[in-house]
Amino acid sequence: MNADFFVGQIVEHNKVGYRGVVFGVDQVFSLADEWYEQVARSRPPKNRPWYHVLVDGAEHSTYVAERHLVPSELLEQISHPALGQYFARFDGTRYYGIGPVH
Repeated sequence: MNADFFVGQIVEHNKVGYRGVVFGVDQVFSLADEWYEQVARSRPPKNRPWYHVLVDGAEHSTYVAERHLVPSELLEQISHPALGQYFARFDGTRYYGIGPVH
C-alpha cells in the first residue's frame, strides 16, 4: 500500500485546520487499540497509512490518519521546537531529513 504523503511534506489537517510537517509514516495504524478508541473518534481505517506530524506553532506532534490530511497550499516554513531533530534543511517546498539517505 502506498502512502499519499511523504516525510518532509507540509500538510494540513482537513477537519481541524492546523498545518504541519510529516516526520514519520506508518503503513497501517501502529499505536495501541486503547489510543484509537479514545482519540480516533471518527474511526478512520486502521489498514491505511497514518502519519506523525509536527504541528506548526505548537510544541506537540499528532498521529493522523491519511484521510484527514491534504497537501498544504501554504508552503512557508513551520515553527516547531523539534524540527531540527528530524530535518536539516528546507528548500522552499519541503523539508529534508538528517542523514545520508535523505
